[in-house]
Amino acid sequence: MRTLALGTLAFVVASFATQATSHFVVNVDHYAKIGILRGEPVMALGFLTMLVQGAVLSFLYSRLTWPPRTMLSALRFSWLMGAYLASYIALAEAAKYSVPSITSWMTVELSASAIQFTLFGILLHLVVRRHEAG
Repeated sequence: MRTLALGTLAFVVASFATQATSHFVVNVDHYAKIGILRGEPVMALGFLTMLVQGAVLSFLYSRLTWPPRTMLSALRFSWLMGAYLASYIALAEAAKYSVPSITSWMTVELSASAIQFTLFGILLHLVVRRHEAG
């Protein structure tokens, strides 16, 4: 249970750090051009989403019996799950919504997802390694 909680927290930290930086610091102009976005996001729903996703991903990783628990295996798992989740954000949303530039949208979203899920994989490995060691 502790690993699940810490893994979920790791996902929230990785996601918030990456996505908040992307939305509110690095890519402010990019997001300002998108007419369907709220001026002020509902942060509670964003955190709820991160908690649900983090719990699911941490649960799944804790149930894997392959391969040995290494940094690389945690990164591979995180990148695989990141590809699954980012495909919707980067591709389907660009297809459904009137974004100013599909190329720009995909670049921003895929880049942020790559950073987010790399950071999560590293943190997930540290959480699991620490729990299994002690």
